[in-house]
Amino acid sequence: MDAIPLALDGYLAADPVPGDRDGTVCWRLSCSAGTDHMVEEAVIPCTTMEPEIVHAMLTERQPGDLLRVTGHLTLPDTADGVIRLHADTLEVLWEAPLLDAEAAEEDEGGGDTATVTGAEADRNSAIAALAEALTGLGHQAVPGPGQSVRLHISPTGALGTGLEHCHSIDLTPARAHQLADAIDALNCQLDHDRPDGGVVLDRLTVADLTDLFDGIDLLDLTRTVLNATRPENRPAVTRAMDDMFGDAPAPDDTDR
Repeated sequence: MDAIPLALDGYLAADPVPGDRDGTVCWRLSCSAGTDHMVEEAVIPCTTMEPEIVHAMLTERQPGDLLRVTGHLTLPDTADGVIRLHADTLEVLWEAPLLDAEAAEEDEGGGDTATVTGAEADRNSAIAALAEALTGLGHQAVPGPGQSVRLHISPTGALGTGLEHCHSIDLTPARAHQLADAIDALNCQLDHDRPDGGVVLDRLTVADLTDLFDGIDLLDLTRTVLNATRPENRPAVTRAMDDMFGDAPAPDDTDR
């Protein structure tokens, strides 16, 4: 059966291993394809004889890396055979972060299992909700060839396991702009409602206030304030105005 040209994006499911033949390497690529109703998961076995790819897979890549593999897919001649993607090129779309030493020690030590499990459940639920929302947004308008914006969502840390929580979603540029606008609006709302009680002013309000203060004549303001102040209180008032405005200008004369 003829090999089928194919390009796949997916996460490296486990550490690559040398192949049965010298100069080859084998690995498994975890791929997902979103539909309107579900996310289909597939694990595709891959292999290659390309020296550069063999070296990269055995020495540089780690589980959780997001890869784009292009090559030819061979289908089995029998029902119990195995499909396999023979890779011609390899592109690293995203590198999984290394698990730091402290996190590894905590994992080995066990830690608070209930807390860790609960936190992971919350994280995974959030990832699933976000992926479902973005998938729905993406299917409202199908990107054209070469015009898509691809978003990758995954847990942080080493991704040797839990690859079912990794998603790739394609959006049209127009949908990506709409998403960016919605996020900006959400950020403004969150800033407005932040618990520290701070007030976030919009740009027009800030401009109006700037024009107001720029229009203040400090000399006239100082004269008016001092004229309304009893003589014995004027030194203290002058110091207060200096603290507020800097060195307040002294009027030539004031009403006595």
